[in-house]
Amino acid sequence: MLITALAIVALLAMSFFFSGSETALTAASRARIHQLARNDDSRALTVEKLIADKERLIGAILLGNNVVNILASTLAASLLIQIFGEAGIVYATLAMTAAVVVFSEVMPKTLALMRPDSFALAVAPAINIIVVVFAPVTLAVQWLVTAMLRLFGVRASEEDARSGHDELRGTVDYLHAEGGVIKHDADMLGGILDLRDLRVSDVMVHRTQMLTLDIDLPADELVEQVLDSAYTRIPIYEGSPDNIVGLLHAKDVLRALARVNGEARAVDVKTIVYKPWFVPQSTSVHSQLAQFRKRHEHMAIVLDEYGVVEGLVTLEDIIEEIVGEISDEHDEPEDQLLNGIRRLPDGGYSVDASLPVRDVNRAMGWNFPDSRAHTVAGVVIDAAKVIPREGQEIDAHGFHFKVLERDRQRVARVLVRRIQPQDPQG
Repeated sequence: MLITALAIVALLAMSFFFSGSETALTAASRARIHQLARNDDSRALTVEKLIADKERLIGAILLGNNVVNILASTLAASLLIQIFGEAGIVYATLAMTAAVVVFSEVMPKTLALMRPDSFALAVAPAINIIVVVFAPVTLAVQWLVTAMLRLFGVRASEEDARSGHDELRGTVDYLHAEGGVIKHDADMLGGILDLRDLRVSDVMVHRTQMLTLDIDLPADELVEQVLDSAYTRIPIYEGSPDNIVGLLHAKDVLRALARVNGEARAVDVKTIVYKPWFVPQSTSVHSQLAQFRKRHEHMAIVLDEYGVVEGLVTLEDIIEEIVGEISDEHDEPEDQLLNGIRRLPDGGYSVDASLPVRDVNRAMGWNFPDSRAHTVAGVVIDAAKVIPREGQEIDAHGFHFKVLERDRQRVARVLVRRIQPQDPQG
């Protein structure tokens, strides 16, 4: 009886080991384990090998766990029958259920979840041996399970196609929600992951906000506008703003001025204008960034499918998708969270309606939909179903919008307030 009791305790300890190992090896951070494996940690290499074939791993662990649990229950039943007779079966069932749940399931899984990486590294060598020993049985079980699933039209060999980008983005959002990553860092990581999903049209400066200069302007007037501008590179058109014929760099203007001893009228602008670079609006931001680096250029003119100028994109526009708004000494020193957004004393926000929805959501933590509109004006128009008049108010997406300014048919500025949920108690 003593030997049987000791055997039951040993079997429960083995069940503890199997349950904890299963939880630890499935919950361990693959990124941390991979980093340790790159540093030639033998246990991490073993964990990586085990995780790579999860079906075989789980099959071996479950097989071992079930064997020891059933054997422990059988021994407990035989022992208690000797002591209490037929009633021992009931006592054995109650006792083993409590023992297995507490000591072989809840306790080891809780410990494993507390420190999954270290637990996985500790048990990996022993589990690896068990997987090898049980390999013939687990392979036979896997084949049987696969055959049975096929009868129901389920193919076990088809892996769940998960996007690595989506998994990383979910991890970043989760860590930010838990307080493990500050908002700025989460925005930067999210911006990097979003580059492949964005098009140039999502980040470009729209044509209505472009500063362009007429090449036929008098040289002194053109030079004055370049020097008064806050921009380094300015598109130059001929005849119509849709006919961009070149780009003018402020440094080239200064060099030309120096050559003519500061006489602006003597500057031949046409000789210092360089050829523009045109790109389609459907170009991915990730690809455009690579092209900027390859060509050593900082600005491109964006065209639509008909070859009409839609806007321009710069290297800074793409970098801002990662690091957020970049301000320089020419930006207005206003108390604002984003250029174009001002906080009002009553708690609302005055928002430039031409701002991209993504930038506003990121800076303010709002959730305006960006699937059907690229700008705040587009969100307001989509909600109103018409081009709203000045002073019109719209409630949508949990916010109250009021059109403050209109420029002809364009919504120029809106007042935005978050709608406070009503107290259900009245």
